[in-house]
Amino acid sequence: QVQLVESGGGLVQPGGSLRLSCAASGNIFRINTMGWYRQAPGKQRELVAAITSAGSTTFEDSVKGRFTISRDAAKNTVYLQMNSLKAEDTAVYYCNTVLTITDGTRRGYWGQGTQVTVSS
Repeated sequence: QVQLVESGGGLVQPGGSLRLSCAASGNIFRINTMGWYRQAPGKQRELVAAITSAGSTTFEDSVKGRFTISRDAAKNTVYLQMNSLKAEDTAVYYCNTVLTITDGTRRGYWGQGTQVTVSS
């Protein structure tokens, strides 16, 4: 019913930048929140950043000042701009959205994940 397609991961040197994109499609009535989580090997999945339909944002402490999140409501797309990347940012990044589909059901959806590797 709903698909999330992520793009933009890859290998980057420390101090570099990457931009992740996530586009939602399907039987969408309204998107409530969109965000990004990450999971490094041996660690739990954690919230990186999220943005609500009203434009309110939240960030994990270690990425504040380095990452920004934005969205294009017309395209049902969320972006994560990652600057000043560090080795500890290396992880699989997952797009997440909480939305209402056309039958009124509200639930969360996950993308397939995209690898971000920060290494020299």
